Amino acid sequence: MKKIAIQGIEGSNHHIVATQFFDKQILLKECLSFDVLVDSLLTNESDQAIMAIENTIAGSIIPNYALIDKNNLHISGEYYLPIHHHLMALPNQNINEITEVCSHPMALLQCKEFFKQHKHIKLVEDVDTAEIAKRISEKQLKGVAAIAPKIAADIFNLEVIEDEIQTIKNNATRFVILQTSKPANGIESINKASLKFELDHKRGSLAAVLNVMSDCKLNLTKIQSLPKIETPWKYSFFVDVTFDSYEDYKKAKAIIEIMATDFKILGEYKNGRS
Repeated sequence: MKKIAIQGIEGSNHHIVATQFFDKQILLKECLSFDVLVDSLLTNESDQAIMAIENTIAGSIIPNYALIDKNNLHISGEYYLPIHHHLMALPNQNINEITEVCSHPMALLQCKEFFKQHKHIKLVEDVDTAEIAKRISEKQLKGVAAIAPKIAADIFNLEVIEDEIQTIKNNATRFVILQTSKPANGIESINKASLKFELDHKRGSLAAVLNVMSDCKLNLTKIQSLPKIETPWKYSFFVDVTFDSYEDYKKAKAIIEIMATDFKILGEYKNGRS
């Protein structure tokens, strides 16, 4: 059985992705931080890991790009998960009896408009959505609620007080599948790539690379810059591209490798939205 590391615990969105991307014949390695998740890969405690990388509302989870790059991890796939936030607590309570809601900062941010209607509730940031649901169940905490996926209510015997409390209903998070070795994805299944490179700090350097991508018929779906801590005012660029022809991508890759420095292929895999 594959050992899959997830950020969070059973009942979290990472857990949902694990069951949908792989299958139910997996062993979960629960990690309460992305640093611990990466360590589980590096120490062979897990075979692969699932990491949230961006959200349609909150944008990129920038530290995770640095974790992938610094630890030379490989992206073998991706998964887009629609995000549904539900307010849950011990049974037989209503919203007026809830005085405190604990959740991950991202979940609180995504439900901000709902809580403007319930000003009596104190909002408390915590590490993981499902972990809070588990804590409420184990400690029988009355008056405290969690924001979590509905699966967490089923697992920890909680009752959903309010359904779908996220502000934007078509919210989704992109997750990447990580491993320490280069994945054996066949060329026929590859139509997306994640790349990283650096450029000289001079006019037109980024535009020249983007022109190469366009000329080679690549579709730029993501570009993210990260400052180089050891070199002030110099940046690394992380880009995602999709393509119809692997040969077009191969040509662009060869040209960019000449134009840029510290060029790295983070992953070549199947587009999760195709």
